[in-house]
Amino acid sequence: MDKPAPADLSPAPAFARGAAASGWAAAEGATYAALDLGTNNCRLLVARAEGRGFRVVDAFSRIVRLGEGLAASGVLSAAAMARTIEALRICAGKIAQRRVTRARYVATEACRRAANCAEFLERVRAETGLAIEIIGSDEEARLMVAGCAPLLDRRVAHAMAFDIGGGSTEVVSIKVPCDDRLPPLVEDLLSLPHGVVTLADRYGGREVSRATYDAMVAEMLDAFRPFAERPGLGARIARGELQMLGSSGTVTTLAGIHLDLPRYNRSQVDGSALTFEQVRRVSARLAALGYAARAAHPCIGSERADLVLAGCAILEAICRLWPVGRLRVADRGIREGILLGLIGDGAS
Repeated sequence: MDKPAPADLSPAPAFARGAAASGWAAAEGATYAALDLGTNNCRLLVARAEGRGFRVVDAFSRIVRLGEGLAASGVLSAAAMARTIEALRICAGKIAQRRVTRARYVATEACRRAANCAEFLERVRAETGLAIEIIGSDEEARLMVAGCAPLLDRRVAHAMAFDIGGGSTEVVSIKVPCDDRLPPLVEDLLSLPHGVVTLADRYGGREVSRATYDAMVAEMLDAFRPFAERPGLGARIARGELQMLGSSGTVTTLAGIHLDLPRYNRSQVDGSALTFEQVRRVSARLAALGYAARAAHPCIGSERADLVLAGCAILEAICRLWPVGRLRVADRGIREGILLGLIGDGAS
């Protein structure tokens, strides 16, 4: 296989809102846009309100690697900024074409850390017309939880949600109300400056030995452990009162591989489940492959082939420290959280 089959990145037809909104119908007819500029990806959703949720009318996703080399240099590179601005021009074109009436554009860890981010965002505004705001890790986690809320099992009182990003990983402890008209509540949050890009930059991602993989897992275990050892979590797991939800390219990739998809298909991955044993088996299978074989896999491709094992290492650490045994897979997160917030505000 010379190159992966084209991926189906289109969102599911509609998303349910996790909580009721008075006057919700008043928002219908408007068009909303949410843009998430991460360390690795640039993602856009354009949607219209529908019922208690929204229907996606346009979408865009591109790997831009904005944070490539950032851990070593402290700045965004010229090449990374050029790649990202090219993608943002496409987003701006879609936003104009769809006549968006309300929008929010956010940037996360790479822009939080880069010394030259203010200059970069000013250039983005000048060249694309998009005014992007840098959000903190607390807001990033809140939006992720809001976007993933429809996938939470309301019969289980607590949840641990995580997002393995390019430049950071967020782990969020959540109180889950049994009434699906009420939003889930963030109880606690950990944000670590470790993601698939930062780990791959430091450890290497093309040829990863067992010793290198184990070193990544050990580093992440040390980083997560103080949060994992906080009172109450172990008892919740033992009583079966803790569910786990993963929102990241790592878990969606592993789900696609586990399902043996001929190409990535969002509608089959979003909302699916993986046991921890299935996670271990797929991770071991990927670790045994060389870079070229990973790049040729239809659910990975050349743009993720040097990052996927770093993601597996982070996920393995999470599974060891929170032995829930099963996780729900979310191909949704920040953008969906933004859209629900915009539509809810517009309806009030």
